[in-house]
Amino acid sequence: QVQLVESGGGLVQTGGSLTLSCAPSGRAVDSLHMAWFRQAPGKERECVAALSRSGFRTWYADAVKGRFTISREDGLNTVFLHMNRMEPEDTAVYYCAASASPSTLIFTAPAPYTDWGQGTQVTVSS
Repeated sequence: QVQLVESGGGLVQTGGSLTLSCAPSGRAVDSLHMAWFRQAPGKERECVAALSRSGFRTWYADAVKGRFTISREDGLNTVFLHMNRMEPEDTAVYYCAASASPSTLIFTAPAPYTDWGQGTQVTVSS
């Protein structure tokens, strides 16, 4: 099992930026499929960005395309979610997720991910 330690949440104004970090312990990040999900009150958990294990393939939800970027720094064993031009609709608890699946696919649903971070609150004020 992989423990995921998240950091970087907080309060930001509309139009501002925030970067989330996720560090898997006990496993190299380049051996994992990684993703960021978010869950707002009363809504289902949704994937906002995913990164394949190879590091070459990314996926973004339409709502964040062009504003959010998922990246990986192997030397730091950390995955980042860079969030720019943030909107009040981005307010949610953000979760980092990991999968050690040998598949070459990119996963955007919760089910393939077996390890989850504790969640970090992101609030965008209008």
